[in-house]
This record gives sequence, structure tokens and C-alpha cells, in this order.
Amino acid sequence: MYAIMKTGGKQYKVKAGDKVTVERTPGMKVGETVEIVEVLAIGEGADLKVGSPFVAGASIQAKLVAETRGPKIIIFKKNRRHNYRRKNGHRQDLAQIEILGIKA
Repeated sequence: MYAIMKTGGKQYKVKAGDKVTVERTPGMKVGETVEIVEVLAIGEGADLKVGSPFVAGASIQAKLVAETRGPKIIIFKKNRRHNYRRKNGHRQDLAQIEILGIKA
């Protein structure tokens, strides 16, 4: 059985035992168990339940394994012939979670 969950503005297809890298949310600590209630779809094959927008009563138990950072992305702005140059960088905070179980 798999589920499609929403976290950090993105959607992930997960099943029990998967390790997924998602955007870090404040307040979570390494080793904590979190419950994700934004489940868009759950099941498999003919048993698939799709929510509008979320499946009522469905949740996913996950454990925060590690906190990391993504690769550095360079933002460079330039206007020709106007001596305008701006360089900026960004690294996204990420969290690696392990899916413990899916509850319909």
C-alpha cells in the first residue's frame, strides 16, 4: 500500500520503510516521530482512495532521521552596460524522514 502526501509545498509518493528527503519544518528534532495528516491519496489498485483535497482520517507516521542542507544555488542578476551586478546564494534546509507506517 502506498500513499501520496503533501509537505513543504511538494507531493511525495511513499510506502512503509521508505526514506524521503523533504523540506525541513521548524520544531522537528532528530529522532522525533511526526504525524503527517495531509494525505492526498491512499491505497493501491482498486482500493485507491483519493481525497478532496485530503483523505479524511488518513495519516502517515514518520521518524526524522537527519537534518541536512541542499546544494548551493547561485542567483546572479546583471544588466548590460549599466554596471549592475548582484550575486546571491541559497541553500535549502532539508530533513530526511523514514516512513514508519500508513494509517487509513
